[in-house]
Amino acid sequence: MTFDQLLDKGRTALEEGDSKSALQTLQQALKQQQSAEAWLLMAEAEMEEGLLVRARKSLDRGLELEPENIDLLYALGDLSLEEERGAEALQAFERIIALEPAESDAWVSKAMVQLNSAEIADAEESCRQALTLDQQSVFAWNALGDICVAAGREDEARSCFQQAIELEPDDPQAYLSLGDLLYESGELKEAEAACLKGLEQDAGLPMGYLTLGNIYLDQDRHREASENFRQFLRLEKSPSAKQIRDEVSALLEGL
Repeated sequence: MTFDQLLDKGRTALEEGDSKSALQTLQQALKQQQSAEAWLLMAEAEMEEGLLVRARKSLDRGLELEPENIDLLYALGDLSLEEERGAEALQAFERIIALEPAESDAWVSKAMVQLNSAEIADAEESCRQALTLDQQSVFAWNALGDICVAAGREDEARSCFQQAIELEPDDPQAYLSLGDLLYESGELKEAEAACLKGLEQDAGLPMGYLTLGNIYLDQDRHREASENFRQFLRLEKSPSAKQIRDEVSALLEGL
């Protein structure tokens, strides 16, 4: 196969969720030719396989070829955020903003790094800058909702999540975020409906099962709580979620 054929095959395998095949195919492609796109796809496959150290090396190789490749910088920022390397994530997103100041998603990503560092005012400023650039950004409305939750402005957070849903009724994250907020407010029936709606859109989001587990646990529906907690543990593999995984595992032992 030619380099382009191997690249297409690797991309298709990734889209179909077959990261192992993608890795093998992309390794063959990179033996034929070095390219930023190939290294990006390789990094994505490695991240899917949990090979985060290798993924970082692949992104670095791609950036050596194209230092201003925005897709590579986004991937590097997301990986750094996943690894709880906030300073490096912030640097990656700020590099994107320096290259493309109107890139609203980079402003939102920057806001999420700041939120993770408890810099709530700075996070809100970055997120509102994103909305100035793109008032229709569902990503930004969801992020602003998270920021408002952190700031204790629950009514405003609810409005943000509902705005995201109005803009994109099929967006699962907005439903799950709203569901978590409703759960924390004690509105269990409404919270359950929102979580189920979100998981209907994307059944692979672990936080939806965690919230549902808590909802059912509060109602003494232990069988349903256990099922959802187990599904959360099956899906949530992020290193940054170790503490919550340990807590859920301990909780399951007591059910």
